[in-house]
Amino acid sequence: MRILIMGGTRFIGVYLTKILVAAGHEVVLFNRGHHPVPVAGVGQIVGDRQDPQQLKDKLSGESFDVVFDNNGRELRDTQPLVEIFQGRLQHFVYVSSAGVYLASEQLPHREGDPVDPKSRHRGKHETEAFLADSGIPWTSVRPTYIYGPRNYNDLEAWFFDRIVRDRPLPIPGNGLHITQLGHVLDLAKAMAAILGNPQAIGQIYNVSGDRYVTFDGLARLCAEAAGADPKNIKLVHYNPKAFDFGKRKAFPLRNQHFFADIHKALADLNWQPEFDLLSGLKDAFTKDYLASDRSRADIDFSVDEEILAAS
Repeated sequence: MRILIMGGTRFIGVYLTKILVAAGHEVVLFNRGHHPVPVAGVGQIVGDRQDPQQLKDKLSGESFDVVFDNNGRELRDTQPLVEIFQGRLQHFVYVSSAGVYLASEQLPHREGDPVDPKSRHRGKHETEAFLADSGIPWTSVRPTYIYGPRNYNDLEAWFFDRIVRDRPLPIPGNGLHITQLGHVLDLAKAMAAILGNPQAIGQIYNVSGDRYVTFDGLARLCAEAAGADPKNIKLVHYNPKAFDFGKRKAFPLRNQHFFADIHKALADLNWQPEFDLLSGLKDAFTKDYLASDRSRADIDFSVDEEILAAS
């Protein structure tokens, strides 16, 4: 197959590109050209997807069997792409987010659950709704929190930053909120498993790890992954409503229960996560955190200090 990946040089797309190339597909990346391609010889079209005219000029003359839209956040990002390839694709695969779900007292989130119209991810649900009405053969994946090497969001690194420096970890609430992380390689493998699968057309799939974890449990697993004794780390619980952090981020996870049922993806895609959470965190710590020398970086702990001073 000839496959177009929107993005492809930073995180999810790096893993997906390697998987698809290894499977014998011809892969072309569309991005702004700020980062090198992850596999030598992979095609690259340089452009700005935020400019619909650029998309039309650079892609209308191209032919692809499949498009993976990894970085569309708003409907306006994806609609021009669908219009360009309408009637010319076997499959359009969209990366959405489990963040579209409305907070609920009944968990885990399932694919048919209500979405939150005020969510910061509402653009992704609007895109899913558009795809469902477009007539294009589409599939959407909804990851929860994605982690692993090359993660440009401070998630696991937030914990590692404090653990390797023997600092307290400020945890909101009582530390018992339950969340869910999925390794980026497992996500990419699930996305690749959508190819050639007619059962996946018109479907939405939650994709993440197959276990849930509390905030405190995640901190202790990060400690173990970093080679520290989980019993010796200091967890400081605090009431986040007692602080005004403004736009500063005090903690990398939303302060609520947040986890999704992945059984539909397991059944339909013949897919199984490779990483349990501990092995995945070890992978992130050794291949990314240590490899990037972040353990020596100058980290801003001013928000931590504000919390600790009040505690």
